Formats: sequence, structure tokens, C-alpha cells
Amino acid sequence: MQVALTFDAEHPSRRHCPPGVQEALLEELARASIMGTFFIQGRWAKAYPETARAIAAQGHLIGNHSHYHARLPLLSDEGLRADIVAAQEAIAAITGTDPRPWFRCPFGDGAEDPRVQGVLHELGYRDVFWHVDGADWDAERSTGEVQEAVLRGVEEHGDGAVVLFHTWPATTLEVIPAVIGQLAATGAEFVPVDALPAFAQI
Repeated sequence: MQVALTFDAEHPSRRHCPPGVQEALLEELARASIMGTFFIQGRWAKAYPETARAIAAQGHLIGNHSHYHARLPLLSDEGLRADIVAAQEAIAAITGTDPRPWFRCPFGDGAEDPRVQGVLHELGYRDVFWHVDGADWDAERSTGEVQEAVLRGVEEHGDGAVVLFHTWPATTLEVIPAVIGQLAATGAEFVPVDALPAFAQI
């Protein structure tokens, strides 16, 4: 069974985001020899260039997560293009990696919006939603609750599950070793999204 662990790298907006989490998360993935997929916000890459470069240096798949993390359906077509391209240019300049064709809409907004999807397609992107969300972003959820939600979600979806995490919550760092260990024990293979048949490029 293949599982894609994906991480939205963006500016934290909640209180459970102590310093050093995103760097320690990369160390944890390296320790487990796991290649994930990181959707990088352009402004985040500018704020944390060393961490952004480390993501690329470790060989993780990189996607675009917009520049300002705005709700994309609220932007005009011109605004959408400007935001997406600004992030693309920042990510490429800092990491040396073109994030195309992978994109994730902030908040998931726009995933079912034909206009947003049309602009993404025009710019060479395809949107990557998720199947499993443990809500690691929610400060009210315990590590155990996040872990249980992720494991249950992967089990229910089965092969090809795309799991959503974020790089900044302390909860993410706490839960990742157990999630990796328990899924690996069931025979799961951790892959970037471009290795999943559902996302194979044509």
C-alpha cells in the first residue's frame, strides 16, 4: 500500500508552533528515509530560505502553495495569476526547483472551483487535494487524536492515500514518528505524490 505524506509549508497562524519544529520535522523524515511532498508558500520560502533549501536538498517533491495563502476563489483571474506566479518565482529562486505541476490551494478552497482550476491549468499546474486530514493545525486536538485520525483515515482510504500535515504545529512533530512506525508495520510504502498512479503525469 502506498501512502503520500504531504506537508503545507506556510506561515503559522496559531499558538502551538514553537521554533524549530519545521527543521526537526525534516530531520525526522531523513531519519526514517522518507520522501514526502512539500507545498511551499512563496512568502514562507522568503522568510525561511534555509529550511526551504533543505527541503529541496533532501529530495522531497516540491509544490506551490500560493504566495499569500489567500482564499483563492476571492481573487480575480489577474490576482490568481499574480499570486501563483509570485510564489512560483520565489520557490524556484530559493530552492532551485520549479514547483510545477504540483499545487495545493490554501484551505483547500478552489479545489472544486472551475475558474480557479482553469487558471491553475493555464499556468501548468494540477491541484493536489488530500484524502486524510488529522487536523494537526487545530490546537485543541491532542497528539493521540491526530494520530488516531490519520491512521484511521489511511486505513479507510487504502492504497494511494494522500495525508495532509503542516510543517509548523508541535503536534505534527510529536505524531510523525508513531504514524510512520505504525503504517510501516502494516506494510505501507511512503512515496511523493508523483509516484501515485492517480497523479501520474500524462
